[in-house]
Amino acid sequence: MKQKKFEVCIIGGAGRVGLPLGIALADKGQNTVLYDLNNEALKKLASGCMPFLENGAEEVLKKVLNNKLAFSNQRAVIAHSRFVIIVVGTPVDEHLNPQFAAFRKLFDDIIDLLSDDQHIILRSTVYPGTTEKIRQYLTDRGKKTKLSFCPERIAEGKAMEELYSLPQIVASFDEESKKEAAELFRLLTPDIIFLNPKEAELAKLFTNVWRYIQFAVANQFYQIADLNGLDFYRIRDAMTYKYSRVQGFPGAGFAAGPCLFKDTMQLAAFHNNNFFIGHAAMLANEGLPNYIVQKLKEKYDLKRKTVGILGMAFKANSDDKRESLSYKLMKMLEMEAKKVLCTDVYIEEEGFMAADKLIEKADVIVLAAGHDEYKDLKIRDDQVLIDVWNFFGKGGLI
Repeated sequence: MKQKKFEVCIIGGAGRVGLPLGIALADKGQNTVLYDLNNEALKKLASGCMPFLENGAEEVLKKVLNNKLAFSNQRAVIAHSRFVIIVVGTPVDEHLNPQFAAFRKLFDDIIDLLSDDQHIILRSTVYPGTTEKIRQYLTDRGKKTKLSFCPERIAEGKAMEELYSLPQIVASFDEESKKEAAELFRLLTPDIIFLNPKEAELAKLFTNVWRYIQFAVANQFYQIADLNGLDFYRIRDAMTYKYSRVQGFPGAGFAAGPCLFKDTMQLAAFHNNNFFIGHAAMLANEGLPNYIVQKLKEKYDLKRKTVGILGMAFKANSDDKRESLSYKLMKMLEMEAKKVLCTDVYIEEEGFMAADKLIEKADVIVLAAGHDEYKDLKIRDDQVLIDVWNFFGKGGLI
């Protein structure tokens, strides 16, 4: 390859997937530029501040800032980079079918900046066959740019740990590309697993869908126990105590976020919508807020009750509200309750209030996202607490 100004350019580099990777690569000595059109996020980064929560990231950001890490909203930086890592997502449409249009538009916009001495690495979860489709797109336009698919598998909030501890899957169409991609990621982890592109695409989807199905089983079991007046967590504790075959059995709670539901629907579409287990998982997970509201309606006169929701993020100790089921719960309760109050430690929105104020005013409290900061909250004896997570250790019965 010819000498480039940057070893790595990450398209979408100010986001939750690209930014931790960029910081980590810069910390390993790679001249890295984060290309993003989110000027507000870039401004924060330039001042040494993370635009979202990511444990341990801000300290390393300040270390590499203006040294090995740069930021830009100018597309020209793509042409000056050896590796071009793309973290643009592939959403599902209103019919729950995957959309390739976002990738097509991206490549239409940058095709004039790509050269044969570059290496494109797709990082986001994609519909199986997408990498091959992009290779054909490049070939049709006379490009010999190398192409690999190297999926990210980190959990939000743990990127600065898991980028170094998790094995990296590398999938390429030729040996030279495979070698180059592996060398890049060996800067972070010694464990490299080689697959072909479609195998890697399915491995990523299978991973997320497996987690989604596990959560769905727990949520279904929770409802079965609750409908019979039994404490799911007493049963779960008995199941898992010194019994290795169910040690990975999760607790109940909202299973949401920007990936799990979407990827389950992508896999269903890939399997001609014959993925019945995936669709059943969707019904179990997406139906949990409805189950909570219906049980509350059966036991209490919600029209006379003020309901408070603790935690609006899609999971605990996160500031990410994308696809959060807390908002689905809020909308349903707004139709049924006298008033709905919301709070979150990490999310500021008009109408949100402090947690202690919410507890002071609410008749019914639903723990939706169990942020650590809620552990010392005192729920009054005259209040109804809905704690599907068993966060407060009082059992999850509604």
